[in-house]
Amino acid sequence: MNLIEVVKRVDFKNILKGVFIGLIRPHFILPTIKATKDCIAISTKNYGKLHHKNGPANAFRHAFWNYLIAKRCFKWQRNEEIALAWAKKVTDWHEDSFPNKKLPKTMDLHNNEVGRYIFRQHPEKSEDEIVGLLRKMASESIKIDESSVLSEYENRMVHILQK
Repeated sequence: MNLIEVVKRVDFKNILKGVFIGLIRPHFILPTIKATKDCIAISTKNYGKLHHKNGPANAFRHAFWNYLIAKRCFKWQRNEEIALAWAKKVTDWHEDSFPNKKLPKTMDLHNNEVGRYIFRQHPEKSEDEIVGLLRKMASESIKIDESSVLSEYENRMVHILQK
């Protein structure tokens, strides 16, 4: 999907919000775009098209995306909290701009937080090491439904569809 197709899916208010987010830390825009493209490529390499569903592969993709954004932005500004806040702001914006049903959105936000947690715990590890760690976590992810209490699964990936 190209940039024009993506922009067509976002309402004007969220386009403006995205522009303002980018203006806050313009030096993070390119590493974020690169992290996003690399995340999709690595998710596809490891899971094929399954990462577009709501299963463990999707949990991997969301966690890895947040980890990668934080890791790549940390290289530009050696401050973990700023890099993590940026990753949260960008991925929260994404979830708001591309509406999803309640449970998948909740799942995505939870797995996004898992990725930021992994960055906090392992900022020194290589991206390849993190891929292995997150693949293992995805294989152990918890199946949830509307009655699940996600705070019970803190720092663990969750999914909706069966493996």
